[in-house]
Amino acid sequence: MSAYKKMKYIEIAVTTTTEAADLVADVLFSSGAGGVSVDDPSDVAYVLQSEKFWDYVDEELLNGDRREVYVKTLVAESEADGFLAGLTAELAALKEYAECDCGSLAVFTKPEEGADWRNEWRKHFKPIVTPNITVVPAWIDYKPADGERIVKIEPGSAFGTGEHETTRLCLSLMPDVTGKDVLDVGCGSGILGISALIAGAASVYMCDIDATALASARENAALNGVADKKIVAEQADLLQNPTKTGDVIFANITADILIRLSQGIVKHLKPHGKMVLSGIIHQRLDEVKKAYSEAGLTCAEHKTEGEWDALLFVKPI
Repeated sequence: MSAYKKMKYIEIAVTTTTEAADLVADVLFSSGAGGVSVDDPSDVAYVLQSEKFWDYVDEELLNGDRREVYVKTLVAESEADGFLAGLTAELAALKEYAECDCGSLAVFTKPEEGADWRNEWRKHFKPIVTPNITVVPAWIDYKPADGERIVKIEPGSAFGTGEHETTRLCLSLMPDVTGKDVLDVGCGSGILGISALIAGAASVYMCDIDATALASARENAALNGVADKKIVAEQADLLQNPTKTGDVIFANITADILIRLSQGIVKHLKPHGKMVLSGIIHQRLDEVKKAYSEAGLTCAEHKTEGEWDALLFVKPI
């Protein structure tokens, strides 16, 4: 840890709007960010109106009339030039396809020698409340309501604040998993798979090609007391494991990858099984629907939030 803290970093911040904050966060992740934070003054209104107790509010957000939203990340100084080159190209593309007001998308940088990013981004996390599961950062003292099911998460670098809408959509579409076998493809920090097990799944198989994500998923399974139950997390490509099948499959990835997986992943869904897809921006929705319809699935439900869409498909046979 001491070596980590002595490293030299560059903080990169992109100015945007509340509506486009998650799109910008997605661009930062696509450019190689390991984690992001969203500094949005409008969050203050949510905090002040919430009936829940919040133990942290950034004082800078309570003062002044600032309206800009900053989406930030830290990159190693040695990697900053390459990261910024890719980010610039991604932001230019975002201006072309985004349907909402993205603001200026101006990029600011400043050195952060010795920055402790692991603790810095914690300040920006909030619980994710859905009808099925509430995802709570492990360091927050959260008081659940009667019957509210909780999944505690230590996000690590596999989960960032910019992903919260897609995760919330996926959890909102989660079908009844009681007694079912569940697959979580591209599991990240394991939120969906762990949620399914807590909601009553018989077994959960989580896979990701990123070793860091798998380590995070295993840690979170232990944190929730389910590591010794019927849950497996493997560094693997599901399509190369033909024996794995599930009654329910979650895939919260990106539209491009979902489309590429469409023909192969359907073979892992049992007859009458259900598949939840998320991480789809509005502009790619029709392409994803078409790909999975052609693969033999029927779209049963569609939800949207902000710039993102999620779909629930059913396999008829």
